[in-house]
Amino acid sequence: MKIICIGRNYAKHIEELANEKPEHPVIFLKPDSAILPRKNPFFIPPFSDDIHYEVEVLVKINKVGKHISEKFAHKYYDQIGLGIDFTARDVQAKCKEKGLPWEKAKAFDGSAVVGEFYSKEDFDLENLKFQLTKNNQLVQDGNTNEMLWKIDPLISYVSQYFTLKKGDIIFTGTPAGVGRVVENDLLVGTIDGQEAFHIRVK
Repeated sequence: MKIICIGRNYAKHIEELANEKPEHPVIFLKPDSAILPRKNPFFIPPFSDDIHYEVEVLVKINKVGKHISEKFAHKYYDQIGLGIDFTARDVQAKCKEKGLPWEKAKAFDGSAVVGEFYSKEDFDLENLKFQLTKNNQLVQDGNTNEMLWKIDPLISYVSQYFTLKKGDIIFTGTPAGVGRVVENDLLVGTIDGQEAFHIRVK
């Protein structure tokens, strides 16, 4: 399986990082080794002093697809979830300065938190509220109605470049409010009020 991540999909997040609004979805990949094992803490890696959380709605692909038409994209997933794209912001900044790929900053071991998955039929995917708290303080408050590219168009777009396979996970982008984690932080993600994950930082 592979993890396909979408960057810059929420306007306010683009603004907070002073990035340019993209003409097309920004895509990057994480390997399966990036998934943080269930119930494990997240360990801050030794190569970074500035790890940021980015909470995101996840989509789990349920069958093989290539060049998927947007009108048929809904047939390629039946579960959604919530996760974190951990980012070594200091490493990413150095990569950006030199025009280099982001993998060291985005795809390191444990950088992908994958929480519980739920039937998509239980939610309004066009108006889906999701939140992240850090030490019981609300830090990210997102809604899919703020996405620049919605889930079905994303699936169609991504499938033009990558064959989607059963079990692949799409991280659909993060809203504003990203920030740094430090040792002993507790991160809790909720989707429509349901707890999808809780992670302790070590």
